Amino acid sequence: MMKIDVLTLFPEMMETVLGESIIGRARAKGILNINFTNIRAYTKLKHGHVDDAPYGGGRGMVMAVQPVLSALEAVKEGEKKPFVIYMSPQGKLFNQKIAEELLKKEHLVFLCGHYEGIDERIIESSVDMELSVGDYVLTGGEIPAMAVIDCVCRMVPGVLPEEEAFTEESLYDGLLEYPQYTRPEEIDGRRVPDVLLSGHHKKIAQWRRKQQLYRTWKKRPDLLKTAPLSENDKKYLLKYKGKRRKDAKYIEE
Repeated sequence: MMKIDVLTLFPEMMETVLGESIIGRARAKGILNINFTNIRAYTKLKHGHVDDAPYGGGRGMVMAVQPVLSALEAVKEGEKKPFVIYMSPQGKLFNQKIAEELLKKEHLVFLCGHYEGIDERIIESSVDMELSVGDYVLTGGEIPAMAVIDCVCRMVPGVLPEEEAFTEESLYDGLLEYPQYTRPEEIDGRRVPDVLLSGHHKKIAQWRRKQQLYRTWKKRPDLLKTAPLSENDKKYLLKYKGKRRKDAKYIEE
């Protein structure tokens, strides 16, 4: 079972989101062990404070060392150190590859900062990885942490009904996902591609792969630099590169 602890000033916010839907059901079944620890409950500072003014002056406040380290110590299991992640705009940009690396960890701890961040000595002594979800600044680390937790946990066996539910999705294999359709077969003159109605599984698989390649080339060509491509994939891409981007949406050949 994957264990995740989140150190936060707003545990109710985390519970509201991660206690619902697919992740919430997996927690109820005992597939995921996700807990939220209120950092404020561990402070020894006056008046229950968890922050203090920064040395050197400047605007804002900084989260103090003592309450954070005390909360971190509380979620450890014996002498075994968990893998601690600090959500920060200065961290590595989160992606699917990092999610797969985190999936291999037995115990993840997410540290959610606030104010002007946390004392640098906490990062130096206790943080294993700093992660960012984008080049922008939010009011705290909770929303980024929830995004990372959702991404990692949905790959845990048993969380989703079938492995294919995530292995065929966008970015899992380095490419964008193929288009999806459901009933009815036609809406305002737009039909579901005939190949998807044929029942021919091999042709459907070939069509979907071509669509993945075309969509990635059209929308996120940067991904093609690192995606694992077969010789057939490369041949298809040579065809696409000879076409203008305003060409037909579906490549059938």
